[in-house]
Amino acid sequence: MRAIAITSFGGPEVLRVAELPLPQPGRGEVLIKVGAAGINRPDVLQRSGRYPPPPGASEIPGLEVAGTIAALGQDVSELRVGDAVCALLAGGGYAEFAAAPAAQCLPVPSGLSEAEAASLPETFFTVWSNVFDRAKLAEGETLLVHGGSSGIGVTAIQLACAFGHRVFATAGSAEKCAACEALGAARAINYRKEDFVEIVKAEMAGTGVDVILDMVAGDYVARNLRALADDGRIVIISFLGGAKVSLDLTAMLMRRLTLTGSTLRARPVAFKAKVADALRQKVWPLLESGKIRPIVHATFPLERAADAHRLMESGAHIGKIVLTLA
Repeated sequence: MRAIAITSFGGPEVLRVAELPLPQPGRGEVLIKVGAAGINRPDVLQRSGRYPPPPGASEIPGLEVAGTIAALGQDVSELRVGDAVCALLAGGGYAEFAAAPAAQCLPVPSGLSEAEAASLPETFFTVWSNVFDRAKLAEGETLLVHGGSSGIGVTAIQLACAFGHRVFATAGSAEKCAACEALGAARAINYRKEDFVEIVKAEMAGTGVDVILDMVAGDYVARNLRALADDGRIVIISFLGGAKVSLDLTAMLMRRLTLTGSTLRARPVAFKAKVADALRQKVWPLLESGKIRPIVHATFPLERAADAHRLMESGAHIGKIVLTLA
């Protein structure tokens, strides 16, 4: 099959089309004929040598796909050959075929293209497991999303708004802020020109927000603590601003604040299966009804994976970037 190989660690130019062996679905897995594959920030980190696949995962980049079931592994009974699915992977998405645990497959929502469906799994699994499971965003609570125009950001804004939460977001331009507000954010904050702590405090009459979804970390962590309401929670899912911080923990103790975080890729199938079940029950109906929608900024053919990575690294996109396969 045709697939994208990381020929060496480095810039986008190391991504090359190669002929690689067809994967075989193991017990509890399916083989998917890939129609589209989502691009995510971890793919860029893997390409540069900073995020190796977990043990046993494919060395081919790509954490999400959409397509049709081509074959079933042992002990798979809930899916059929020919079913249209999108799936979360631990790797292997940039290819004509990919193996995925059946438990991590979800039906393609009606009315969505394969490119739109391929943009869903990584961000929806991540947002649900962190904002709603780990941070336990509850009825009447508020959310601040950093990187509001990213794939994660547009998903978090839409999901929280759909469940009735007031949402704030940060983004790096007027255009991106406008996009966040169009998706439902009550206030989008241009972090290049405005102080998100001051604005959130003013909008919340001095109290702060209940939950912050942070992919920046670095010096944002101390600022996030100031932007939280009492009993507030910060969930860190990446550290684009740096992995090391220095904190005065007094406020955490006095105001009962929580600082936590997680990564998704290495979690066991059983964990991801529970997230998939929650998405199927609570989120997929919102996609089917059009109340929330995938935001795809651009698509590229598989052969132009390097260009897709260049766009990702430029930060010029709003929403997701997707590879398509003829």
